[in-house]
Parts: sequence; structure tokens; C-alpha cells
Amino acid sequence: MIKFSFSRFSFWGALDGVSFQPEQKFGRKMGVNEDQQKLLRTLPGVDYLLELTQADPFFKTVPNSVVTRSIRLVVAELRKSILDDSQNTAGKNLSDETIIQKVRERAEHAIHPNLVTTINATGVVIHTNLGRSPLSPDAVENLLTIAKKYSNLEFDLTKGMRGSRYSCIEEILCEISGAEAAMAVNNNAGAVLLCLDTIAKGKKVIVSRGELIEIGGSFRIPDIMAKSGGILKEVGTTNRTHLKDYKNAIEDNTGLLLKVHTSNYSVVGFSAAVTLKELVALGKTHHIPVMEDLGSGTFIDFSKYGMIKEPTIQESVATGVDVVTFSGDKLLGGPQAGIILGKKDMLHTIKKNPLTRALRIDKLTLAALESTVSAYRDENRAIETIPTLKMLTMSFKAIEMKAVRLCHLLEDLKDPRLSIQLVDLSSRVGGGALPLLELPTKCVAIKIKEISANAIEKFMRKNSTPIIGRIEEDCFILDPRTIQDDELVIIGTAFENLLKRT
Repeated sequence: MIKFSFSRFSFWGALDGVSFQPEQKFGRKMGVNEDQQKLLRTLPGVDYLLELTQADPFFKTVPNSVVTRSIRLVVAELRKSILDDSQNTAGKNLSDETIIQKVRERAEHAIHPNLVTTINATGVVIHTNLGRSPLSPDAVENLLTIAKKYSNLEFDLTKGMRGSRYSCIEEILCEISGAEAAMAVNNNAGAVLLCLDTIAKGKKVIVSRGELIEIGGSFRIPDIMAKSGGILKEVGTTNRTHLKDYKNAIEDNTGLLLKVHTSNYSVVGFSAAVTLKELVALGKTHHIPVMEDLGSGTFIDFSKYGMIKEPTIQESVATGVDVVTFSGDKLLGGPQAGIILGKKDMLHTIKKNPLTRALRIDKLTLAALESTVSAYRDENRAIETIPTLKMLTMSFKAIEMKAVRLCHLLEDLKDPRLSIQLVDLSSRVGGGALPLLELPTKCVAIKIKEISANAIEKFMRKNSTPIIGRIEEDCFILDPRTIQDDELVIIGTAFENLLKRT
């Protein structure tokens, strides 16, 4: 076997086997001084650094492609820092040990998953940026079971032939909601698009001007309607729409009466809106289908738990509406999905739309959704086992007890720089649901002498398990409502590490 040994200076920071003289590429015309040129010549080559990594145990399990790319990126960064540094301070970081450490950090970052779990200490229960609703233990267990085995996703075990992937959830959705038929797609925007494309393509869709909402990511109802081929017909005004506005707008080419629940904002004061029941009656009179987009649908009447009244899915279905759509990962507390309920003949037509395949739900989401919806057979069990519902209905006393436990964990660090205070603030539902509702909560407000709240927030965000809090009045705020019990110790350890490093 022939073994090659490479000099540290085999190439001047060579990338992709290319070598050139720095004086030719970065001469004095480029503003590079002699000291910078000398530093550029001392940059080690890729082959030399690769040889060094072979003796480092860390790189034994790192793919060669990752190691090579990490080396090239580190050398490129060092070259740039030298060229940008007219004071020549960058030369202090060119030892083999320092460079290999940078390569190690770069490689570790590359092989670490980009999607990681976080601790939501913001108090926003359905936090869109943090993955919305966490799944229940039952949903997670069922998801794992289905993921690691084959399943009867599209196989009818009774008939021994191809079946429908919607069969596993249709019966339970109809049982809970009272609908004749049901199906699910990848999200609620997809559900709305699919329904509009099926029912009203090339036809006019009458909707109140006050219900032309914009949802997260700048997706707007008019845009979704245009993409579906439906023709938007606005009626009424921003704050007041009457039944006569719908009546006067009906024409021969009217294909749908659409009601959109404004779950992510509220119009208060001098306002008026047509109820779904009134709209359904009007639709029957003129033989025009009626659809309601609930956005963040719920099977539970939250007013029983001291919260603002939201229309339930059961109440909407009971009006006789033809189609209802809503999200699975908001107030329902399940995985991301768009659920469609309604009349059997209408759902049959929707299922045959070619778009259904493009928007279809996958087996893992179906598994989690089935377990989530099944919990609603017993409302008390749903409240206890579905994390979103549990956090929303959590008593102030329970939140306060958790806040006190967190305070004790931090006080046990016995650092005089640490200032901890219990404060009364508000949590939010989030996810575009119940926008006016403020949930009373007991938060932990933290200050550290000579460390700004912004610096604390940044450190916590970069923790091995990122901790996402909020800042108010120059304090780093932790809201126990959205912190799980097993996450308190992680928070305590993170603050211990922060205090040790400063």
C-alpha cells in the first residue's frame, strides 16, 4: 500500500484541486497588503486537512463528503476573513488545531437534523412557527405503529380488494360531527381549493366582503378562489352584510354561496353578518349549494370552559350546509390536515376530482388524525389527552404551580446575578383562532445582571434544545402554560450553562 503525506502548504487553500498564486489573483491593485498575502500562503490545503481529520475520532462516523465540504467551507471562510482584515488579526486563527475545530463544528452542524424539537415558552398555544399543535400520546403511538409496518391504507380487508384511504377516518368523523360523508386532504387551504374547483369552477361564488380573509403566509381567499376557477362576487361591506345582499347578487351563473368564518380576526362595533342557517335556507330556495370554511374548526364548545364562544363543527353540520372545511392542526389538536365534511353526493363528487390525488393525505397523517378524532368520543378524555386542549383549558392555579416549580429550579442555581419574578400576563390561542381571547397566566420574568434580555433570548434559542420565550419590559419571559412538565429541568440546565459562561 502506498501512503501519501501532504504538506500543510501543498496548495494555497486549494479548492477543487485549483492552485494559483495569490499575488496574481489578489495583487496590490485589490488592496491586499504583504502581510495578508503571507497569511493567504499559509492556509493549509484540503488534502492536508483531510489527512488530519483521519486521526480525529470525531470524524470516524462522519461521511467523507461532509468532511470534504466542511473543510472547503472553512478554508473559504478563513480566506475571506484574511482579505477582509486589513489589520491582520485573522492570522491568530490559522493553527491546525483551530482550523480542525472549525471543521468539526461545521461538520457537526451539517449532520445534525435541521428540524428539531423546541420548548415553546411563549404562551402561544397553537404556535404556527413552532409546528402548531403537538400530538397526543395516542396519536404519536399510532403514527409510529403505521410508519414501521405495512398497512391497509388502500386495501379493503373485508372484500380483499382495493379500498379508499378515506375509509379509516370517514366513519369516525361522521360519528362525531353528524355529517353524511367526510374526507381529508393535506391542509385546509387545499380543502378549500378542492371544494371550490369541484363545485364552482367557471361559476360565480358569492361571499361577504367582510369575510375575504388572508391567512398565514399571505394566502388570501380571493387568490385561492381565482386559482380554483371560481368567479368571486363580493357582497355587502367590510362591517355589515345582509341577507338581501346575497339575494340580489344571485344570477343564473351563481354556483356557490360561501361563508368564511373570520377566526383570525373580529369585526366589532357597528357590524352585521348573515348566519349560516340563513344562508343555507337561501341556498335551498334557489337550489344553490352552500359551503362554510371554518378555518380553525372545533368539536368542543369552549364557552363551557370560560372562553369565547366559537361555532362548533357539529353546529355547522346541523344547519344542513352542503360542505364544511376546517384544519386538523389548530383547535382540533391533531396533525396538519384539511378536513371536508358534508352531504354524501357532494363529497362523492369532490372525491372524484383529479385534484384530490394531488392534495391527498399521507398514511402517517391519517394515523395521527384518526387517533386524535377518536379521542373526541369522550370530551373529558379529549381535554386530558390532546395537548392543545389541555393547555387551552389549564387552570390558573395549575399554571401558577408550574411557574413556582420553575422559579425554585432557577433559585437553586444560587447565582446573585439572577433576578426572578412571578408576573401576571396573558397567553394567546394562536393559529389564527380566537384572536380576541386573552388567557390569564402566571409567567416567570427573568433578568441577569449585565446580560440583556436580547442576549438571554439568543442564548436560549441556541440551546441544544432551543427554548423560545418572549421579551417584555427588558425581561426574558417564560410562560408555563405552553411548557411541558419534563421541559422544566432542561430550562434550568440551560440557565445554569448561561451563567457559567458569563
